[in-house]
Amino acid sequence: MAEPTIHVEVVYATAECQELISLQVPAGTTALGAVEASGIAQRVTGLDLARCSLGIFGKAVGMPEARQLLEGDRVEIYRPLLVDPKEVRRMRAERAALAKKQVKSI
Repeated sequence: MAEPTIHVEVVYATAECQELISLQVPAGTTALGAVEASGIAQRVTGLDLARCSLGIFGKAVGMPEARQLLEGDRVEIYRPLLVDPKEVRRMRAERAALAKKQVKSI
């Protein structure tokens, strides 16, 4: 008897490219297993899976090598952040405060 399979998607996006790979995998496949089975690392130049986090439908997966997928799951590959979001907010607040101070001095 054939092993049961499930349908899942693996997605990765940058400003330059968007990849969505739809595939059938054996039931019990993990998030990491689906990414590896998709072959996306070979299709996307410069994609280093060791530096990327994985998620399912927008929720980060802490242990992708253990998280088993369900029918219809979409595994997302997240790029490493270039800048810490907290640092960006702090810099934006500093610029706004400086601009406000300059307007008051006029």
